[in-house]
Amino acid sequence: MAALARWCVRHRLVAVLLWLLALGATTTAAAVAGSAYSNDYEAPGTESGRASTLLDAAFHGRGGDTDSIVWHTESGSVRERGVRQKMQHTLAQVAQLPGVASVAGPYGAEGAARTSADGRTAYATVTFDKQADDIPKAQAKAVVDTAKAAASDSLDVELGGSAVALTEAPSAHLSEVVGVVVAAVVLFLAFGSFAASLLPIATALVGVGTAYAGIALLGHVMTVADFAPMLGMLIGLGVGIDYALFIVTRHRRGLRQGMGVEEAARTAVATTGRAVVFAGATVCIALLGMLILRLDFLNGVAVAASLTVVLTVAASVTLLPALLSFIGMRALGRRERRRLADHGPRPELPTGFAARWAGFVERHPKLLGVVATVAMLVLALPALFLHLGTSDQGNNPAKTTTRQAYDLLADGFGPGVNGPLTVVAELEGPGDRLAMERLPDALRATGGVASVSPVTYNGSGSTAVLTVVPDSAPQSQRTSDLVDRLRHEVLPAAERGSSLQAYVGGVTASYDDFAAIIVGKLPLFVGVVIALGCVLLLLAFRSIGIPLKAAAMNVAAVASAFGIVVAVFQWGWGSELMGLGRSGPIEPFLPVIMVSVLFGLSMDYQVFLVSRMYEEWLETGDNRRAVRVGLAETSRVINSAAVIMISVFLAFVLSGDRVIAMFGIALAAAVALDAFVLRTLLVPALMHLLGGANWWLPGWLERRLPRISIEAPECRRAKITEQPAADRADQLVP
Repeated sequence: MAALARWCVRHRLVAVLLWLLALGATTTAAAVAGSAYSNDYEAPGTESGRASTLLDAAFHGRGGDTDSIVWHTESGSVRERGVRQKMQHTLAQVAQLPGVASVAGPYGAEGAARTSADGRTAYATVTFDKQADDIPKAQAKAVVDTAKAAASDSLDVELGGSAVALTEAPSAHLSEVVGVVVAAVVLFLAFGSFAASLLPIATALVGVGTAYAGIALLGHVMTVADFAPMLGMLIGLGVGIDYALFIVTRHRRGLRQGMGVEEAARTAVATTGRAVVFAGATVCIALLGMLILRLDFLNGVAVAASLTVVLTVAASVTLLPALLSFIGMRALGRRERRRLADHGPRPELPTGFAARWAGFVERHPKLLGVVATVAMLVLALPALFLHLGTSDQGNNPAKTTTRQAYDLLADGFGPGVNGPLTVVAELEGPGDRLAMERLPDALRATGGVASVSPVTYNGSGSTAVLTVVPDSAPQSQRTSDLVDRLRHEVLPAAERGSSLQAYVGGVTASYDDFAAIIVGKLPLFVGVVIALGCVLLLLAFRSIGIPLKAAAMNVAAVASAFGIVVAVFQWGWGSELMGLGRSGPIEPFLPVIMVSVLFGLSMDYQVFLVSRMYEEWLETGDNRRAVRVGLAETSRVINSAAVIMISVFLAFVLSGDRVIAMFGIALAAAVALDAFVLRTLLVPALMHLLGGANWWLPGWLERRLPRISIEAPECRRAKITEQPAADRADQLVP
């Protein structure tokens, strides 16, 4: 690491140009290639997956994306001549727009079912010539603008569907801008130097920008969800700024100790830079743990997020030292430079609140441990009521056209119309066809079914499909229960005596299948992630207790973060006030991604905190002193890093994307609890209570474990000679 930092400092212009070249090249390539994201939640081998495959093969995907234009009048009827003429004219205009394949309205013999029973609501189906992922935003906006032009004081016109949702996405990266601005303010307050406060942000932006473009290219070779770039940016900005903050802090300490610019940068990378690489590796391991689930949708998310972390770590240990050499002594504030010139280097001892807090924790470990444990348990309680399911446009903010169209359809036609189920069957003979013809009557007699469409056959007659509209919303538990009832009772009874094979698909069915697979594999996934993290900590700290405490703390942080997510998004505590839409179930894929990210981020603070304690333990063999010194010397930088990461994560609530907002709130809550409750309160309290057992390792295991070090041995020796450990520790007693 020292040699790498030395090269980057001595060839600083080359290092900066190489990073700018990488950023420019990937951005250009991504712009030329375009994006190819795909939100395919279907899991291979599930019943909904087989239904979708059979439907696509027999009916050739049924064309492009299908959206709705909904209109409603409070007085009169949508069948009145004035309303009818206006909307027929509007639908004719929409049908002529680029990208629109067909428009099917309610005014005709075949469209009678598209008018509500009270005659006040009607809708038309707009079919595009492409799927939503391939529809240009301009084409979708043209449809929205044309339809909205028909609205008046007496006629409400709203639109829903995947293509329409494209027009509601924020046009500017407001969330990223807000997060970066807040981070810049915190860095300036921490450093007192404008130049030094800009470097972590510049480093993170270059690393994240390169990764953002790389993720767009990644979408052409594997399945990558459309929220993966935003998730990668959210994680990358948070960890990238934090990693750079740790290195700049160490560099500034070296300058205050009288080192030259090159020596200070080299020492910072050789010491803190090693911890950054180790922490980044733990994040990547946690993220790549998603690969064991063998779901294409999550594989792309895992690789995309890991790519972002790798590039931000690489930028922190290569680009950052080059930038530090450019600004020279300006990494220190004016007062610091003047004090250094007048009085020379002086030993730096933790003082103020950090030292007093470390002493307070040492004196009251039992009380503080109990308080922290109770607080974490209370926050984790809502996680017991976690409900995985469909989150749809009914959960959008109340003012969006997709949410209003959703509500109008639900009020006029029943909640199930927003998420119909599809029954697809393979037919092998007259007996199967006869059984299929009897199926609609059996479905209509089933509790929870609002309506059933006629059977439709493909050209060869080998495949049949019909639509079942539930009497409950797509995300309702009643709809999930209906799916189970159809699969295990109604369809088997209808198939009896024939070779008919019918499958239930649709939004709710596919989400339930996806959730079932994830829940089934979640214990294995969590176990693998915890085990790998424990192995890394075992190798780094030569202790059994440190990895076990880290695993327990990580589980506590994840559980409490889940509790907050359930309270906000599932129970709706403040979700509408924050512009996050109506309460609803949690996305099925969210637990896996959150566990990966949160385990990785929680390990970061564990590494930075315990590595300093471990260093002091190696020097003195005094556990109380090691815990007190480590907490006093790292708490300030950990808290500053946490404030930055929390600000970045919370800023993503402004993204306008419900999924990204879930990630933002979950990660912000986890980091806040991790930094201000676990790492600065519960962990040191437990380490005081356990005493020397913190560092116990069986002799036979000690002899067999390979040795890795977070900090370079030469750097540790140099620090030992700076000041006697006893003198330094005595200064920490309040």
